[in-house]
Amino acid sequence: MLKIKKVSEVIGKKVFTDTGDYFGEVEEGNLIENKVESWRIRISSSIGSFLGGAKGVIIPHQFVRAIGDVVLISKSSLPMEEGENSVEETIDLREA
Repeated sequence: MLKIKKVSEVIGKKVFTDTGDYFGEVEEGNLIENKVESWRIRISSSIGSFLGGAKGVIIPHQFVRAIGDVVLISKSSLPMEEGENSVEETIDLREA
Protein backbone atom coordinates (compact mmCIF):
# COMPACT_ATOMS: atom_id res chain seq x y z
CA MET A 1 0.00 0.00 0.00
CA LEU A 2 1.30 3.45 -0.89
CA LYS A 3 1.58 5.71 2.14
CA ILE A 4 1.63 9.41 1.32
CA LYS A 5 3.59 11.72 3.62
CA LYS A 6 3.06 15.41 4.18
CA VAL A 7 5.99 17.61 3.22
CA SER A 8 6.09 18.88 6.81
CA GLU A 9 6.69 15.28 8.00
CA VAL A 10 9.81 15.02 5.81
CA ILE A 11 11.45 18.22 7.09
CA GLY A 12 14.24 17.36 9.55
CA LYS A 13 14.60 13.74 8.43
CA LYS A 14 18.12 12.36 8.04
CA VAL A 15 19.28 11.82 4.45
CA PHE A 16 21.40 8.86 3.35
CA THR A 17 22.75 7.86 -0.05
CA ASP A 18 21.72 4.57 -1.62
CA THR A 19 25.17 3.24 -0.67
CA GLY A 20 24.46 3.85 3.04
CA ASP A 21 26.50 7.05 3.56
CA TYR A 22 25.06 9.75 5.81
CA PHE A 23 24.47 12.88 3.70
CA GLY A 24 22.61 15.42 5.84
CA GLU A 25 19.11 16.59 6.85
CA VAL A 26 16.12 17.80 4.85
CA GLU A 27 15.60 21.54 5.39
CA GLU A 28 12.85 22.35 2.93
CA GLY A 29 10.68 20.97 0.14
CA ASN A 30 10.26 23.08 -3.00
CA LEU A 31 6.80 22.81 -4.54
CA ILE A 32 5.61 23.67 -8.03
CA GLU A 33 1.89 23.35 -8.77
CA ASN A 34 1.31 21.28 -5.60
CA LYS A 35 4.01 18.74 -6.52
CA VAL A 36 7.43 18.34 -4.92
CA GLU A 37 10.00 19.55 -7.42
CA SER A 38 13.12 19.37 -5.23
CA TRP A 39 14.45 19.12 -1.68
CA ARG A 40 16.92 21.45 0.04
CA ILE A 41 19.31 19.42 2.17
CA ARG A 42 21.79 20.75 4.74
CA ILE A 43 24.77 18.50 4.19
CA SER A 44 27.07 17.06 6.82
CA SER A 45 30.49 18.64 7.20
CA SER A 46 32.29 15.52 5.95
CA ILE A 47 30.39 15.61 2.64
CA GLY A 48 30.71 19.40 2.32
CA SER A 49 34.42 19.12 1.58
CA PHE A 50 33.62 17.08 -1.55
CA LEU A 51 31.11 19.70 -2.73
CA GLY A 52 33.45 22.68 -2.63
CA GLY A 53 32.59 23.55 0.98
CA ALA A 54 28.89 24.08 0.27
CA LYS A 55 26.57 24.02 3.27
CA GLY A 56 23.60 22.64 1.38
CA VAL A 57 22.35 21.21 -1.89
CA ILE A 58 19.07 21.18 -3.74
CA ILE A 59 18.28 17.65 -4.91
CA PRO A 60 15.63 17.20 -7.64
CA HIS A 61 12.85 14.91 -6.43
CA GLN A 62 13.63 12.44 -9.23
CA PHE A 63 16.85 11.48 -7.38
CA VAL A 64 14.99 10.58 -4.18
CA ARG A 65 14.75 6.80 -3.99
CA ALA A 66 12.61 6.47 -0.85
CA ILE A 67 11.10 8.46 2.00
CA GLY A 68 10.31 6.71 5.27
CA ASP A 69 12.05 6.99 8.62
CA VAL A 70 14.93 8.45 6.60
CA VAL A 71 15.28 9.86 3.08
CA LEU A 72 17.27 7.80 0.59
CA ILE A 73 18.88 9.57 -2.39
CA SER A 74 20.85 8.32 -5.37
CA LYS A 75 24.58 8.83 -4.84
CA SER A 76 25.16 8.83 -8.60
CA SER A 77 23.24 12.13 -8.81
CA LEU A 78 25.82 13.95 -6.65
CA PRO A 79 28.86 15.76 -8.06
CA MET A 80 31.29 14.10 -5.63
CA GLU A 81 34.61 15.45 -6.78
CA GLU A 82 37.02 17.59 -4.85
CA GLY A 83 37.16 21.03 -6.35
CA GLU A 84 37.70 24.57 -5.27
CA ASN A 85 37.52 25.40 -1.60
CA SER A 86 35.12 28.33 -1.86
CA VAL A 87 32.23 28.18 0.57
CA GLU A 88 28.81 28.53 -0.99
CA GLU A 89 25.50 28.57 0.80
CA THR A 90 23.65 26.08 -1.45
CA ILE A 91 24.45 24.17 -4.63
CA ASP A 92 21.47 23.70 -6.95
CA LEU A 93 21.71 20.28 -8.62
CA ARG A 94 18.64 20.94 -10.76
CA GLU A 95 20.85 22.85 -13.19
CA ALA A 96 23.76 20.36 -13.18
